[in-house]
Amino acid sequence: MKTVLMVAEKPSLAQSIAKILSRGSMSSRKGLNGACSVHEYTGSFMGQSAHFKMTSVCGHVMTLDFIGKYNSWDKVDPAELFSKAPTEKKEANPKLTMVKFLQVEGRGCDCIVLWLDCDKEGENICFEVLDAVLPVMNKPRSTERTVYRAKFSSITDTDICNAMNHLGEPNRNEALSVDARQELDLRIGCAFTRFQTKYFQGKYGNLDSSLISFGPCQTPTLGFCVERHDKIQSFKPETYWVLQAKVNPEKESSLTLDWDRVRVFDREVAQMFLNITKMAKEAKVESVSKKEKVKQRPLALNTVEMLRVASAALGMGPQHAMQIAERLYTQGYISYPRTETTHYPENFDLKGCLRQQANNPYWAETVKALLSEGINRPRKGHDAGDHPPITPMRAATEAELGGDGWRLYEYITRHFIATVSADCKYLQTTISFSIGPERFTCIGKVVTSPGFTEIMPWRSIPLEESLPHCEKGDLFPVGEIKLLEKQTSPPDYLTEAELITLMEKHGIGTDASIPVHINNICQRNYVTVESGRRLKPTNLGIVLVHGYYKIDAELVLPTIRSAVEKQLNLIALGKANYHQVLEHTLDIFKRKFHYFVDSIAGMDELMEVSFSPLAATGKPLSRCGKCHRFMKYIQAKPSRLHCSHCDDTYSLPQNGTIKLYKELRCPLDDFELVLWSSGSRGKSYPLCPYCYNHPPFRDMKKGMGCNECTHPTCQHSLSMLGIGQCVECENGVLVLDSTSGPKWKMACNKCNVIVHFFENAHKVRVSPETCDLCDAALVDVDFNKAKSPLPGDETQHSGCVFCDPVFQDLVELKHAAMRHPMHRGGQGKRQGRGRGKGRRPGGRLNPKKPKDKMAALAAYFV
Repeated sequence: MKTVLMVAEKPSLAQSIAKILSRGSMSSRKGLNGACSVHEYTGSFMGQSAHFKMTSVCGHVMTLDFIGKYNSWDKVDPAELFSKAPTEKKEANPKLTMVKFLQVEGRGCDCIVLWLDCDKEGENICFEVLDAVLPVMNKPRSTERTVYRAKFSSITDTDICNAMNHLGEPNRNEALSVDARQELDLRIGCAFTRFQTKYFQGKYGNLDSSLISFGPCQTPTLGFCVERHDKIQSFKPETYWVLQAKVNPEKESSLTLDWDRVRVFDREVAQMFLNITKMAKEAKVESVSKKEKVKQRPLALNTVEMLRVASAALGMGPQHAMQIAERLYTQGYISYPRTETTHYPENFDLKGCLRQQANNPYWAETVKALLSEGINRPRKGHDAGDHPPITPMRAATEAELGGDGWRLYEYITRHFIATVSADCKYLQTTISFSIGPERFTCIGKVVTSPGFTEIMPWRSIPLEESLPHCEKGDLFPVGEIKLLEKQTSPPDYLTEAELITLMEKHGIGTDASIPVHINNICQRNYVTVESGRRLKPTNLGIVLVHGYYKIDAELVLPTIRSAVEKQLNLIALGKANYHQVLEHTLDIFKRKFHYFVDSIAGMDELMEVSFSPLAATGKPLSRCGKCHRFMKYIQAKPSRLHCSHCDDTYSLPQNGTIKLYKELRCPLDDFELVLWSSGSRGKSYPLCPYCYNHPPFRDMKKGMGCNECTHPTCQHSLSMLGIGQCVECENGVLVLDSTSGPKWKMACNKCNVIVHFFENAHKVRVSPETCDLCDAALVDVDFNKAKSPLPGDETQHSGCVFCDPVFQDLVELKHAAMRHPMHRGGQGKRQGRGRGKGRRPGGRLNPKKPKDKMAALAAYFV
């Protein structure tokens, strides 16, 4: 019997696919990483009996990054990142140990079927899975095929079974195009971002952005927003005049006519036309025309149109809308939501999808009428060769999906029903009048067949007052003629929907990445989302784009990125060489980078006008250890301390509050300590600004506070306040927060674990003694007599937090409420420290965890 490993992109997808293929008769178990399950069943594969193991990954298994030393912003010239800096594939989420998990499940398997999402990213993940699994699978016979690819567009019985019966192969070219995009974005983005972040944050204090980032797609996206801002700022309103006439077909009714000249920009000319027409007392009907017109039903729905509508009509940001669409897809409610296609294939079961909606109270009548009278074939749209248009695959209720999930599903369903409905037909009547020598027109519309507008009422023909019955030569009395003075108005800021349209038109990003680029410019504080989901550039966004235009317009114009996207698509089609495209593009951007660096003064001149220098920003907080003058605390992102006398800037932990720590000084450099806190329910620890940026000991790294400092005698260091190894993570140590009384706590110096203990104690101190069982430091606790929870009215006790039964009811494990998961300062990715097993500085040991200790801890803290 063969063993077949099957891998999907998400745990929920794996479960749904396995349930369909096994017809529900499967057994399930958790994988070793705890995040992915394994579903097992028996069946037949390629005509032989087989044991199937269905599991999943959690998105990308690997991510591209520079090797260790090139992740240091301080030691590496950004120009080296274009060619000299080697890259490597690292696990995308090391905590998931995905490679090890896949190898454990793949060992001993004969074949693998890849059920990853059917797009370029999915193809790339296919090869990440294969790189992990193939070395441990059973070796095939010389010509035996072992790797299969399933192609599907929805999680339905029909689609999944059809995919299983028509297995193909993963597409190496599409995977390579993703590799190329990843490497280009990493090298180009990191080089520009590191240079301009260090340059400008070292000079200005109120930029209010942690990162001055550049991205080959992100920057042109910002460029569109700033271009519209510039048009608004440079707009000069002009006055114009409009002639408005009203006629009275009947005694108590009036009809407003539109002037055929529309408007004039000369007041005297406008007055002349008014005087001429006022002389006439009657309006003569010159012509009456009636024409049947058609408003076409919409094209089938693709990703870009869905994102546009979600933003403009539903008030959802593109990234949020995409996340909801992905959830609806994995739950089987809609087809694959990433598609550029607006054309249904001939064999698509439109009636089957429509029947699913026949019992929904919102559109049951419309659906039943279509099924009985016959559906209309959807309009012929664009076939991109990827996935069918976004389609509802099964019925749902508002109670099932809730909130935004239902609103998006409802739109997708209404749109689908509209595509198979009839066009909207209406009769348009146009009456042309003459008042003196001037011509005026009146248009009326009457719906003759609502068609698709029944299901999409927001697209219906607006109700208008009915036009009078008249014929050529009829005369109507003129009720009023007046001159209206108006002004031209500037365009408004771009909406997300308009920006998505521009990005699609100019080839910036893909249907999958467009939401990410828009979200990035919001996160970087380059634009703010105003009412109506309009994107208004900030000062920083405006200055950056103007600076790029001043130095090298191609950095911000969409042309160069559009050309790169075309080359990447050629790689995917097998028509361009991966290495040549990479080398050629990097060479272009390397030259542009060197010119940008040489010309940075041009952008700096614009920065000087809009932002304040570091020395003029912030408030005095703590004393510098070099000159003993006050350093200023700059609260704007990224928060930091600046000594104007020494002209030095010190990074601080982010996303928390900073205050002076009791005017105490670091014994190594005489800098005053500051206290970082993430709030009353979170962590806090003191730090020396100088040591935080310039680690004093070899076993310390930049960005470590006093709770990780290995100074052997300092009263604030890990050596003096460390209690024991963290109960959850492998590398962390639980450190007493000496500022937390009377609600005392110890917190892990690596993860977000907090242990609350000894509430209302008068004093809590870490003893030099250690526990005989686990080697954790003992704790001396001193309670007030009135509030002592200790037995026998005792007020003092010394013992182990983990093992002492007296402390058992006084200890409570929690997780810190963090403002942001990465609370440390400094730029770039931080590398984890070693495990730190064994003896800590200061003579105490990390708590060892005997075999029965983990079970005891689990029971203790539950």
